[in-house]
Formats: sequence, structure tokens, C-alpha cells
Amino acid sequence: MSQRTLRLGTRRSALARAQSAAIARRLEQLHSGLAVELVGIDTRGDLIQDKPLSDVDGKEFFTAEIDAALRSGAVDFTVHSFKDLALERPADLVLGAVPRRENPRDLAVFAPDVMQRLAAGEPLRIGSSSPRRVALVPDFLQRVLPSAAGARVALVPLRGNVDTRLRRVLEPRGSERHLDGVILAFAGLARLWRDAGGTGGGEVLRGLLAGLPRMLLPLSACPTAPAQGALAIECRTDDAATRELLAALDDPATRAAVAVERALLAGRGGGCHQRFGATQIQHDELGALLYVREGSDAGPQPPQLRWQSQAELPAPPRPIVSWDGTRQPQPLTHEVPGAADLAGAALAQAPAVFIAHRRALPEGVSAAVANRCVHLWVSGSESWSALARRGVWVEGCAEGLGFAALRELLGEELLQLPPLSHWQALTHVGAVEGWSECPALGTYVVEQPGAAAGTAPSLATHLYWSSSAQFDRWRGSVLPHAHHACGPGKTAQHLRRMDLPHLTVFPSVAHWRAWLHA
Repeated sequence: MSQRTLRLGTRRSALARAQSAAIARRLEQLHSGLAVELVGIDTRGDLIQDKPLSDVDGKEFFTAEIDAALRSGAVDFTVHSFKDLALERPADLVLGAVPRRENPRDLAVFAPDVMQRLAAGEPLRIGSSSPRRVALVPDFLQRVLPSAAGARVALVPLRGNVDTRLRRVLEPRGSERHLDGVILAFAGLARLWRDAGGTGGGEVLRGLLAGLPRMLLPLSACPTAPAQGALAIECRTDDAATRELLAALDDPATRAAVAVERALLAGRGGGCHQRFGATQIQHDELGALLYVREGSDAGPQPPQLRWQSQAELPAPPRPIVSWDGTRQPQPLTHEVPGAADLAGAALAQAPAVFIAHRRALPEGVSAAVANRCVHLWVSGSESWSALARRGVWVEGCAEGLGFAALRELLGEELLQLPPLSHWQALTHVGAVEGWSECPALGTYVVEQPGAAAGTAPSLATHLYWSSSAQFDRWRGSVLPHAHHACGPGKTAQHLRRMDLPHLTVFPSVAHWRAWLHA
């Protein structure tokens, strides 16, 4: 194949050049004889650094100059952060490819002394100029930052490149520029971290992030900007040869998810002033999960989770006699003898620990002991909040989707986490055998009480199990052809091993109830 050179138009920031360089390398790998040259272009959005763009008249802050270069033939194709693109694009430019998306979540990075500030009851100043983050993130952080009385968080305007923003948490305490934390897109940090394109961004980022506390914000509470984490690669509509080359980069699943998110944005009129987040992910077992949340003058609205199953669910067989395990009396629990010492030793030795339920961290384990482990993760936001009230710092959660759903995320280079086999799980005694990813320690025992007044499980045609222990308590008395349901994670794994004739996994019990009454 003869040599051909394509010119790629990109913003000049280290992040923009890093993500464009990665696309250039991938294209060269896919097409023998192709060379890609990066062409830096200054944009209006890069030049405005003294105010949030939501306060500036106009639009296309990061695209207008790049579009002009593409139209003129100065470059052959362009790479954009998809969330920066206006909903309406010119007809003479075409979306040639949407590569596989990076992790779409936000990452909060904090100053080294944040724990001392929280212990003293001081308010935290967190930097971000995104109206969405301003509307949604403080509500979450105030619940999960370690503080018995609840943390006080205020978001303040912040612009600039990634390194400029991160340096704000390293400014001296008392400095006008000092911030207690900043919120950044995980995807941008991950691309910079991996950058080998000569920008130096990866090396700088490693130095800035070293030792800083962090929290990965869950989509279930803090969905991100539509298309965050995705790239949009455009070329001229009439350039068939370049379109053919770019098509090899396209990821249909990412393209479809971004289309759903941007349709929601279009329904709200578009623009960077919107105070809502919408992020769709693909769960291996459940299918498409769309997280949506909106802010308002009265505060953030309750989060929504919209589900599109992998396969269309048939209507539930009737008549329906349902039994909802989540509405049964709370199980009785008691700690294993010496649980606090066992858990304390595990926390001291393991480089990373997953706490499957708030009860799995014994009350006798102090925050000081728990926080010796710098990488603590939990099952969901409720356990996160409960541990925060005990003064425990948690880095992230599985969002109620089970530990297996974290596998890809925990392998991200940016997080610098150990292999899963080096983790330690804390759970209840009955669940220990179900752990295959890493060693598990049972710190408490679950005893299921009798059924609540109403329908007995032995008469139910449809049952929702809230835990594997609950299923084991009643399994011998259910109808042989009953329809079983549960949430994802260890409970689902346990029920599958039972070879039940009818089992469906739902994202939540609310989705099961909606299915029964559809």
C-alpha cells in the first residue's frame, strides 16, 4: 500500500493532544501505510479562562475554529470531546467515528489535609464550573465525606487545563488560590495518564496526583454530562476516502449510548448551562442502564435509573402471587467472635479492601484503623454514607451492581490499584464461599427471621430475594415452578448455582415490581 498522510486537527491543550495522538496511533495500526500528523488549533474556549463558559454569550467555544480548518482543507479530520459538540452540526461535516468510550464518571481529587479539615468541621471549597456538578455533586459529597455531623461543601468556579486545576489543591493553605478539592472527568485523566505522545502530560499528572485522596463519583447519584468520556471524530462529508478509514474506529455501542444521552439534552434545549446529567452504560448481564438526574433551584431531584433489558422480558405469567423479600423483617445479625481484630488485621495487610455491606466492617474497628487501608470500596451509596458517619474514607462503590461489575474499572491504570487477587473482601459468613475474585473474610452472621404477615413464600408464584441468605432460609418451601428474581451481584451468582427453572435478574426491586404490574 502506498504511503498516505492525514492531518488531524486538535486543540492545543495537553489533554486534547493526548487523546488525538492516541487516535492517530490507532489509525496507523489499523491501516498499513497510513501516517497521521497532528495540527494544533487555538479555540475561543481555550482562550477564555477567567469565567465559566455558561456565563459567556455564544456557543461552539471549542469547535468553531477547528471546523473552519476542516472546511478549508487545512486538516483532513478532527477529534473532539463529544460533550463539547453542539447538538446541531453542519451538513458538510460528518461524524466519521465514535470510538469506544472511556469511563464516563467524574473523579473528585482532594487536598492532602482534607481529613483534618473534615475532623475540624471546616467547610470545603471544591472547584468546578459545570452547572451540572454544582447542582448534583455537593448533595452527594456531603453524605459520603467522613464526618459524624455531615460535611459542608461549596462548589466554586474553576477553569483551566487539567494540571492547572489540580495544582489548586496543592496551593498553600490560606492562599487565595487554594482549593480543598477539584472535580474532573475520569476519562480525561485516564487519557493523559496513558499518554505516550510526547506532551509530557502523563508524567506531570503522575506527580500531581501522587498521594492525593480521591473519590470516584457514582453514576447512580452523579450522572455526568451527556457524551462525557466519548470522542467524536469528524471529517468532510464529501471525503469518502477519509470516511472509510475512520469507520474502522467506530464502536456501535458507544455511538448508541451517546445518541440516547444527547437526545435527552436536546429535549431540554441543549447548551452548557443545563443542570442535569445523563449517562448510559452497558452491563454485561442486565443490558443498557441509563442514569438520569436533574438539578433545580430547590435542590437535586431524585436520581432515575432507566433500564433496557438485553432481551425483551415476556409478560409475567398470571395469576400473580408475589413475595417481596425487601419488605420482609430485617435479618438478625451478630458479629463473629474476634471480628474486629480479624478485620483490623485484614485492613492493615491488604492493599485494597471491598466492604460488601456496612455491617461487614465491625463496630469495633475504628476509623483510624480502617483508614490505614488507602483503597476502600463498598457495595453501594448507602454503605458508603454509613461508613462516612463513622469517619471512614471510601474511594468508590459498585453502585449496587455487584463486585464483578467493577472488574474493568478497577483495572484502570489511572487508579493504580492492585490486581483483584490481592484484594480482601469483608462480607457475611454465608457469602464467603461465593467469592472467587479475591480472598473473603466473614465478619458477621445473618439469621433470617420468619416471614412478615401476608403472603407466605410457599404460596408465591413470583419471589424477589434480597440476599442469598434469605433464599437459603426459604428455598425448601417455595413452589417448584415459581419465578425467582433478584438484583445483580453475589445473590444472582448464588441463585444461578441452584439451577432454578425461572430466574430473572433486575437492576432493582423497583424494576421487578414494575414488570409484575406492567
